[in-house]
Amino acid sequence: MIINYTTKELELLARLMRAEALGEGNLGMLMVGNVVVNRALADCLTFKNIRTITEAIYQKNQFTGTQSSLFNGVPTTLEKNLAERVLRGEYYHPATNSLWFYAPATGTNCKTTWYDQELAGRYKSHCFYIPDPGICKELH
Repeated sequence: MIINYTTKELELLARLMRAEALGEGNLGMLMVGNVVVNRALADCLTFKNIRTITEAIYQKNQFTGTQSSLFNGVPTTLEKNLAERVLRGEYYHPATNSLWFYAPATGTNCKTTWYDQELAGRYKSHCFYIPDPGICKELH
C-alpha cells in the first residue's frame, strides 16, 4: 500500500475510474486511478493541500467524472479490484508520474503541453501530463 485509504475511498476511487475511463478498458481505468493517487501523494503545485483520495477526487473543478451518472451507484467487484491494485502501488505508463489527463476531441492529437505541463503520452482517448522534473519530488 502506498497511501492510506478507507473502504469508502476504495469504492469512491473505483467509481471515479469507471466514470472517467470505462470506455478505455481496465488499463485506462488503472491509469485514471494512478493520476488520483499521484495527486494525493504530491505535495506540490495545486495539490499541496490534497492528502487523501477523497480530497483528490472532490478537489474543485478537477474530475468531470464526478458529474457523470457512471459515478453514481455501487462499484463492481472488478472495479474495486482495479482500484485496490492502484492503491497498492501498481503504475502504468504514461500515467506513472502524471497529475493530469484529458480526452481531446475525436481525431485530435494531444497537445504537447497542457496547463504548462509536458505530455507523458496517450492511451486510447486520454492524454496524460507530468509536472516538470524536480517539482513534485513525492512522485516516483
